[in-house]
Amino acid sequence: MSRTIQVTFDAHDPETLSRFWAAALGYVNPPPPGREVAPGQDVFAAWHDFLREVGVPESQWNSSSAAQDPDGDGPRLFFQRVPEDKAAKNRVHLDLRAAPGLEGDERMAALEVECERLVGLGATRVERHEPAPPMSGGHIVMTDPEGNEFCLD
Repeated sequence: MSRTIQVTFDAHDPETLSRFWAAALGYVNPPPPGREVAPGQDVFAAWHDFLREVGVPESQWNSSSAAQDPDGDGPRLFFQRVPEDKAAKNRVHLDLRAAPGLEGDERMAALEVECERLVGLGATRVERHEPAPPMSGGHIVMTDPEGNEFCLD
């Protein structure tokens, strides 16, 4: 029997990182327990109201956050605040499948479009790797707003 997973990110700013990855993956940031968020309402404003109401000190409001697949298929992402800086290259990173079924120039063009969108959300482009058939279809290496490496694949 297979297991479900949650991917956990250590972060300085869980809310910002959670917003980024939700937008990057087409995920959503879940509302507070027992609450619904109206379309167009900022889910984090709802969280801040909820946390204030239950007595959580404001200094703790950005201690964790989450993003999840609205269809329930992909893994949940959890972001937890940690004091230490990222010290080295990630040992695990995400590959975003941004050009499924495409090859060659068409594939790389699709990756470039997605790269541009993610840069607009706060990611940084690191480098492009050209297709090298039959072993590689090409990819773009990027980092999220806190420097975690990922690839557009």
